[in-house]
Amino acid sequence: MWLLNSPIGRKVVMAVTGLALILFLTFHMCMNVVAIISKEGYNTICELLGANWYAVVATLGLAFLAIVHIIYAFWLTMQNRNARGNERYEVTTRPEKVEWASQNMLVLGLIVLLGIVIHLVNFWYHMMFQELIDGDTLYAADGIYWIQQTFSCPWIGLLYIVWFVAIWFHLTHGFWSALQTFGWNGKVWFNRWKLIGTIYVTVLMLGFTVVVLYYMASSLCGGACGTGC
Repeated sequence: MWLLNSPIGRKVVMAVTGLALILFLTFHMCMNVVAIISKEGYNTICELLGANWYAVVATLGLAFLAIVHIIYAFWLTMQNRNARGNERYEVTTRPEKVEWASQNMLVLGLIVLLGIVIHLVNFWYHMMFQELIDGDTLYAADGIYWIQQTFSCPWIGLLYIVWFVAIWFHLTHGFWSALQTFGWNGKVWFNRWKLIGTIYVTVLMLGFTVVVLYYMASSLCGGACGTGC
């Protein structure tokens, strides 16, 4: 099959799944910002999502995209390493015009993956999973409660910010790389897409970061520092 046997096909899969995940992050960021504007509004969104069938289907679809993206990322990385052979050990400096993120996508990907696991434990496990397992809805739809609990512990908030930085590097490279895979790599528009992608991803990750900082500050001001550790 072309998508499996061809290097270009694998890159297409990476590009499609990557852009789909960026769209999800956009929705997630917009949802999170509501937690600053209106706590009731945020919890209403959590209740609408919850363990409803459409949310479960969307979650399974998202998990599928993420797993495919991760598998293909490792596949392409190993393929590139094997293609370079011993040459990779001879390079002591970063090649000109090669971005740092491009040289360290595997490391960045591992940090992003670890952050996803931490995030699932802190939120998905206590919300959708608990509702699916035993029908406990006392705190399952109370997203604000879990945000406050999580970010009342400063070091967890700092871990999230490190995670966001890793995602920023990963996405700023991945965005233009995906467009390049689709053939949109003309000299003029390629530079424009890189700029657009950098601005978009920066705004995206700032949205997530602002929410974390807001609730970290709220916890400190409210004297609840450390209650979530």
